[in-house]
Amino acid sequence: MTEETSTAEDDVGDDWADAMSEQSDSESANANEDLPEAPLQNLQADNINNGEQANLETILDIPVSLSVQIGQTKISIKNLLQLNQGSVVELERLAGEPLDVMVNNTLVAHGEIVVVNEKYGIRLTDIVSTHERVKKLQ
Repeated sequence: MTEETSTAEDDVGDDWADAMSEQSDSESANANEDLPEAPLQNLQADNINNGEQANLETILDIPVSLSVQIGQTKISIKNLLQLNQGSVVELERLAGEPLDVMVNNTLVAHGEIVVVNEKYGIRLTDIVSTHERVKKLQ
């Protein structure tokens, strides 16, 4: 990687950080200060089956696949073969409805599309609770 490429990547990262900071500042100004602060759970377990202490650091570098699902539809093969450039495929989701954020094909959040420096991103609007995720597995 050249120094020029590295600088360009740093600039993009800085732009994202600036945008997120601006968003955070504007949201904190509008935030309801009566809301209680969510407690953080201790992510390091004291004991596991074999008595060893769990170490969160060992799993932090495991890659996962994060995807955003705009919507879906079912289409016949006949109609699929008739698609060409400029065709429009109608999805079941309404415009303005939150998008699904999936991690390893499991729904974990909902969000909305944002654009920062001509790149797409997603702003999380709702996190799916662990209870709801487990319930969908059953």
